[in-house]
Amino acid sequence: MQLKPMTAARYQAYRLAAEVDYAHNIAASGATPESEAREKAREDFGRLLAEGLDTPGHHLWVAYDGEEEVGVLWLHVEQRSDGLHAFGYDFSVRRDVRRHGYGRAIVVAAEQVCREMGVVSVGLSVFGFNLGARSLYEQMGFEISAIQMRKRL
Repeated sequence: MQLKPMTAARYQAYRLAAEVDYAHNIAASGATPESEAREKAREDFGRLLAEGLDTPGHHLWVAYDGEEEVGVLWLHVEQRSDGLHAFGYDFSVRRDVRRHGYGRAIVVAAEQVCREMGVVSVGLSVFGFNLGARSLYEQMGFEISAIQMRKRL
């Protein structure tokens, strides 16, 4: 697994697809209806990546297996009183190559990048319905730090 910095051209395609995917996940979680989820996704991406690839503290890579693009990694790194902390906004694997170990490989690559930066912890969020991702993250040593629950009536 090799991580290469995302190019400006790749970022444009990523941003469009990631916003759509994020909106779909928000709606699928039951948090908001689809139309509101699309607006939230636009707002969140606009706030988080206000300067695109040049947004301070944000790092976006494309993950490759040889010459084949298999996924994307987006980390935000910030200084806190006890050191650098990272938050993974996106650990994604191309749909047609999922369940082949690439998610695990991207997490391992992310951990290595973080160690090289001197990061002391990595956090992430995962939608409750995404059982595959939840299982992978737990297997990789991530611990639950908060749980938000909802009951449909």
